[in-house]
Amino acid sequence: MLAVFVNCAAIVFGSIIGLVVAGRMSKKMEDVIQTGAGFITLVIGLQMAFKYENICFLTLAVIAGGIVGTVIDLDGKILSLGKLLECLVPQKKSCSENCIEPNKNFAYAFLNASVLFCVGAMAILGSFKAGIEKDYSIIFTKSILDGFMAISFTAAMGIGTAFSAIAVFLYQGALTLLSVAVQPYVSDVMLAELTGSGGVLICMIGVNLIGLKKIKTANYLPAVIFTVVFVLLDSPVRNFLGM
Repeated sequence: MLAVFVNCAAIVFGSIIGLVVAGRMSKKMEDVIQTGAGFITLVIGLQMAFKYENICFLTLAVIAGGIVGTVIDLDGKILSLGKLLECLVPQKKSCSENCIEPNKNFAYAFLNASVLFCVGAMAILGSFKAGIEKDYSIIFTKSILDGFMAISFTAAMGIGTAFSAIAVFLYQGALTLLSVAVQPYVSDVMLAELTGSGGVLICMIGVNLIGLKKIKTANYLPAVIFTVVFVLLDSPVRNFLGM
């Protein structure tokens, strides 16, 4: 669990730096930071998305996941959780015209940062390496990347980014503890497909930050579950059909 704590600490530390930076910027500079963070997030998402191996799995997983997530309003539920966490942060009583409210978009920042830091092969593979081999190199590398992204996300959206460390702790902590039991089911194909579907979600975050379209990203989170199901069923179905 050491690597998980380091990753969470990097996110919190990066968020603190981002908050300090944001407190010294005008609304115009905030927009510049948010646009820059949006495009960088989009680039990261595209790099991940193109690592898929089966476009049918990716397409079906994203569409089916989006439908299920919309029906159960997953985005709304996670935003509600973010609003509950916001109560733990002291509210600023006043704010001048040019200063940035630290709690602005708290739930939105919590949601987007949680998705960004939790999806992807580094979170999964790094947790397995840490849990099985006591090799923390991947998670430590991820921690550095997450820390820098936390700076830009906090500067753009507020302190809600820091609370995504809770999601990272629960997600990567669970993967680390369950790594021995889960690892046999995680093949190279599984990692590739999960990276692809996760990349699509990150692209959605980038689009939101840039302001091109308002996408309820969390509604597409079930795509990750559908990806796992499709990959696990692929071989049995092929064998049954004699392919």
